[in-house]
Amino acid sequence: MTASREFRVAARLGLATTVLIFVLMVIGSIVRTTGSGLACPDWPLCHGQWIPPLEPKVLIEWTHRLVALVVSVLLVGTAVWSIVRPVLRPRLGVLAALAMVLLAVQIMLGALTVLKLLDPAIVGGHLGVALLLLCTLLTMTLIARRHEEGADLPPQGASRPPGLLPTLGLTTAAAFAQSLLGGAVAASHAALVCPDWPTCNGVWWPPMEGLVGLHMSHRFGGYTLALLVVVTAIRARRATDPAVRLGGALVLGLTLTQIVLGVANLYMATPPWLVALHLATAIAILATLVTVSFRVASLAPVGRRWVAREAQ
Repeated sequence: MTASREFRVAARLGLATTVLIFVLMVIGSIVRTTGSGLACPDWPLCHGQWIPPLEPKVLIEWTHRLVALVVSVLLVGTAVWSIVRPVLRPRLGVLAALAMVLLAVQIMLGALTVLKLLDPAIVGGHLGVALLLLCTLLTMTLIARRHEEGADLPPQGASRPPGLLPTLGLTTAAAFAQSLLGGAVAASHAALVCPDWPTCNGVWWPPMEGLVGLHMSHRFGGYTLALLVVVTAIRARRATDPAVRLGGALVLGLTLTQIVLGVANLYMATPPWLVALHLATAIAILATLVTVSFRVASLAPVGRRWVAREAQ
């Protein structure tokens, strides 16, 4: 098998795993909002059985576990393929090993989530590791895709606009932190302690204490992220690579959509489908930022020739 074909297999495995992690996280949101987290009070069995009782909440939780099993199998397969193939190991081996470690931690946190009766700290950690897993698998996919024959490379002579890469790094970190804050708000049942917007219970600057403080931290984090995304999108417009310009516009559109969904969640009292859509959009923002950052990192700064094509 040629090196290009080996990278193609790795890219397809990585993409399939990344998409399933995305689906798993959305299902996890539905588990939480429907109160199904303890529908199976034991682990790894459900009510002491491999095939659980056919009840709505039990089936929601069991579906989450089943998809998690498929994700685990795919992730292990992707990691093993990336490590055992000599051509892939130098570029993908470290990320593959990291993914395996994160998977082990995630399985442990998943069990503790049930055994510790949905402790908010554990639930938050569970979300954080899931996001790291998604970013790790996405990065593996992007690296593998870059080394495929006929890969979509930046145009010859494309350059990196000044300041865009550090701006993207800061915005990506802010998106990750904002997702964690959102998870903490949800796990602590603080989503509706401020049922109005832009004020909180009619107050513009409520005391930053308790659940109100947590909720408002998430709001202020959202405002900060939105500002960073606007700056990122403006700087991305200066890029000579059309894919970078498109990525900047996409993340701006997703962020504006996310603001609308956040406000709608307040006024509609957080219905499960809308909460799941809100989380899905947050993940899409993070994934888009990671993808655009990877693309921009492959470009040489202004004034230097882009040499990655010759390095293939």
